[in-house]
Amino acid sequence: MLKKVLFIFVFILLNCMNVNADENQDVSFYVGQFDLKDEVGDDETNLIGVEHKNPDLFRNTFLGKFSPISGAFMTGKGSAYFYTGIEGQYSMGPLKVLPSFSPGLYEKGSGKDLGSALEFKSELKVGLDIFDNSHFGYSYSHISNNNWGSVNPGTDNQSLTFSTKF
Repeated sequence: MLKKVLFIFVFILLNCMNVNADENQDVSFYVGQFDLKDEVGDDETNLIGVEHKNPDLFRNTFLGKFSPISGAFMTGKGSAYFYTGIEGQYSMGPLKVLPSFSPGLYEKGSGKDLGSALEFKSELKVGLDIFDNSHFGYSYSHISNNNWGSVNPGTDNQSLTFSTKF
């Protein structure tokens, strides 16, 4: 199973980087901590992920600027989460606030049983422009299945993110 997850993860990463020079693609790489608030302490581990968004698909609405996102992460215990959803963007000079919501597929591997393959991720990122095409940020997310699974322990995660445009 881990080989399949790694293959899909690498495929997403390579696909995100396989763009024409005239396209405007935004790829984020992130590392962090999975299951911050684990009461037992046996499921807390690290995570590594990648996320893609196409800024050309941003849409300005009366609620703000929105864009589709897709990505994946893996944990140190072989869990994987593949997601696609929508992200808002609110700018205050060089500071950006990016709330998002993404349904996705979760595979527990040797990690935490979240109760269902279908899970929902709510996330809040705060980022800072560090160069013309690069951003550094912090994100906090919660993943749960809305009580649709056999159990719903949920997980809270945090990560540091580096984004760049290709």
